[in-house]
Amino acid sequence: MGIDLNCDLGEWIDADAARRDAEVLAHITSANIACGGHIGDMHSMRETVRLAKSHGVAVGAHPSFADTRHFGRRELALPIRDIEVLIEKQVGALVDVARSEDVHVSHVKPHGALYNMAARDRAVADAVARAVVATDANLALFGLSGSRLLDAGRDVGLTVVAEVFADRAYEADGTLRSRQLPNSVLSDPAFVVERAIQMVTKGTVVASTGEVLCIKSDTICVHSDTPGSVDLAGRLRCDLEIAGVTVRPPNPLGA
Repeated sequence: MGIDLNCDLGEWIDADAARRDAEVLAHITSANIACGGHIGDMHSMRETVRLAKSHGVAVGAHPSFADTRHFGRRELALPIRDIEVLIEKQVGALVDVARSEDVHVSHVKPHGALYNMAARDRAVADAVARAVVATDANLALFGLSGSRLLDAGRDVGLTVVAEVFADRAYEADGTLRSRQLPNSVLSDPAFVVERAIQMVTKGTVVASTGEVLCIKSDTICVHSDTPGSVDLAGRLRCDLEIAGVTVRPPNPLGA
């Protein structure tokens, strides 16, 4: 049994963010790098790609709505073609940076509101999938386990990677609990790790309202801005391996 451990990086909102990135990279196997939508610029992309390369971590693009003021967490009603263009532009920017560092971009994972919209809205999901194919049909597409984004990716021939979240609460319908609601982000390390192991080994997670949900997990996400993220990532990797789970990039990325 294996699982990828991914983290959203290059989100340099304070002086400590770059340091946290470097420390988290010692524990994860895939990095989703912000590429200018919610945050990020050529410098942060280049430095994060270099850090990932030095740790042997798979590099992915983390595109979002172009909304730095709200960190890409506000849903925007954009024309479908505009969504495709913004994804192509952001992913393309990271691909260019990575190529200059002799690094291959392996996957795409939308960020924030774009990720959540694509999980439930098939038109948005199709736009994301088309944009990824237009950029590079060999890229894998990360999406919420059980979501419409994964269906859209499959339908255009992409390799899809079902994602679960160690540090986020779930609603009864399998969506992530809104960050605007209490207890949406989980920070108790022991609870987060125990829950993550249950997701991976048993394929279940308990929703915020008590229902037991069945989920598929190819990759599990921890967030670099979660309190204690470095220690959490290290503990999560260690305890997964103790539980007999191999921590490595998804097969399409690690091949």
